[in-house]
Amino acid sequence: MAETKTPVLTTSWGAPVSDNQNSITVGPAGPILLQDTHLIDKLAHFDRERIPERVVHAKGAGAHGYFEVTADVTKYTKAKFLNKVGKRTPVFARFSTVGGEKGSSDLARDPRGFAIKHYTEEGTFDMVGNNTPIFFIRDPIKFPDFIHTQKRDPQTNLGSANMIWDFASLVPESVHQFSFLFSDRGIPYSYRHMNGYSSHTYKWVNAQGEGFWIKLHYKTDAGIKNLTSEEAKKNGDGDWATRDLFNHIASGKAASWTAYVQIMPLHEAAKYKWNIFDVTKIWPQKDYPLIKYGKLVLNRNPTNYFAEVEQAAFAPAHLVPGIEPSLDRMLQARLFSYTDTHRHRLGPNYLQIPINCPYACKVSNHQRDGLMAVNGNQGATTIYEPNTVSGTPKADASSAIKKFYVEDWVGQYNFSHPNNDFEQPGIFWRKVLTEDERTRLVNNLVDNISGARKEVQARMIDIFTKVDKDYGRRVSEGLLKKTASKL
Repeated sequence: MAETKTPVLTTSWGAPVSDNQNSITVGPAGPILLQDTHLIDKLAHFDRERIPERVVHAKGAGAHGYFEVTADVTKYTKAKFLNKVGKRTPVFARFSTVGGEKGSSDLARDPRGFAIKHYTEEGTFDMVGNNTPIFFIRDPIKFPDFIHTQKRDPQTNLGSANMIWDFASLVPESVHQFSFLFSDRGIPYSYRHMNGYSSHTYKWVNAQGEGFWIKLHYKTDAGIKNLTSEEAKKNGDGDWATRDLFNHIASGKAASWTAYVQIMPLHEAAKYKWNIFDVTKIWPQKDYPLIKYGKLVLNRNPTNYFAEVEQAAFAPAHLVPGIEPSLDRMLQARLFSYTDTHRHRLGPNYLQIPINCPYACKVSNHQRDGLMAVNGNQGATTIYEPNTVSGTPKADASSAIKKFYVEDWVGQYNFSHPNNDFEQPGIFWRKVLTEDERTRLVNNLVDNISGARKEVQARMIDIFTKVDKDYGRRVSEGLLKKTASKL
């Protein structure tokens, strides 16, 4: 048979792609450059793949409440909404599944989105995280491809184990999150019974200009509770988590979480044993303990689902002074991609929609017009700057970011630092899970991976074996038994 020539991967305008696994950065540890036109092209196209529902996190539920400061953190951050113990800030939170469509099941084995919109006096701060402290990939150039594996096959319009595990078997960094996902943690009992995490590393900056790397944790006060695959099937209510949250609050009760922060001095990042900007990794709490600092309370249901939950637009770019991004590549891309998605889905004036409006402060800028400008379009005020018109908004130097130095060769790099993708999932397997939990993890994986091609199964067994020999052996034996039972 004639050999088939492998086609060259190209951009949407036909130019060849040199590297589809690593974004263009300043050195291995530096930030992503806007000149990475392939990355921007991939993300911008991906953001527009679904109209009008969200391309990810389409199915969700939300509620109003407040965030209360319970401990002094002013030595770490100058954010005004965190500047006083007892201070309360109004919030709106949305919880969601990730991969499914709007009509999909709340009982799916899927990560859960965990997003909080804080209406502060300095503008909106959105904490846009998940119910797991890690993610599947660490470079955003892989994100559209990863999400495509969670969607429907373009020919059959069905879910595909081949797509999922073919990708995972070629991206070993994903094994940590897949191990979480197929463990008992993969199907939360309800939105009230799961934790939330920033997942990404952020930077807190205090009034003196000192910076600290941080990760945020929200521990459920209701206690962790999950469903096994069998319990989820028996339950069968695809709106279970949505119904539970609404009915719980409607009965006069509140859903609450205790907020913690992990704090790392800036200088410790370079010498830490793992790359702290790699979202596939955690910071062990023995190294950086949890510090309690707040309480998240949800106590009021939406009046109208579409107006408040469906139109809620969360974005990691919505930050306030004292909270800044890190060099996490996934976070850097999300700063662009989320706001880009909202402008596509809801229009350029999505921040005028009441649920998204930063109503606790005054918005003054030179942005005008566009689809659905409904708040008076800032009247007759000046639309350019600089200007000599009195009373027009001017920049405030006190809100400047903390400067940081970057110098390196620009190129497409894999992550610097030793990237052992198997050590942390190995700890999860050996030290976090009980024997019963390991058995259920293996059974869940076997049920799913058995639908993939044999060569894909073999690659996944190799990855699990690198995590732990017992892990790989048990998955291998489970797949052999599964195959034998079908003969």
